[in-house]
Amino acid sequence: MIPVKVAKLGLDSGSNTYVVVLQERDGDRVLPIWIGRPEAESIAMHINGVKHERPMTHDLCLALINGLGATLRRIQVTRVQDSTFFAELHLACGGSPVIVDARPSDAIAIALRLDAPMYVHEALLGGDLDHGVPGHAGRDDDSLSAEQLQRRLEHMRPEDFGKFSF
Repeated sequence: MIPVKVAKLGLDSGSNTYVVVLQERDGDRVLPIWIGRPEAESIAMHINGVKHERPMTHDLCLALINGLGATLRRIQVTRVQDSTFFAELHLACGGSPVIVDARPSDAIAIALRLDAPMYVHEALLGGDLDHGVPGHAGRDDDSLSAEQLQRRLEHMRPEDFGKFSF
């Protein structure tokens, strides 16, 4: 697993869908993940320090984790299957490890709130931000293996997909 950070959050104007771009902490490889509007807004609100009067969904998750005396040790984006990314929340509760299946967008929003480290399986990373955000990972009609996804990401060019506004 490779440690990552949120490098960019924006709108893919070609598909009118939000994209969160994870970048390896000590490198240039990236992973773009197309996400829903509520999750994008939740991530953006946290990054920009915007608070709501009442807790939003990811704030509720934070309260539940803290209320149960658990600790979010890390999140991991583990794989892509049938054009869907999978992630896990790795918690410690009462000294026991607990792994919870999650959508990457939710896992990222929760990790940001709890200042927890984020990791991506190395096979999912490709390209770099200097050459544009690679590929429509997670949006193809066919299922891709990690190796096929890596090759596809390495050969994508910015003109292969819609323009991004960050």
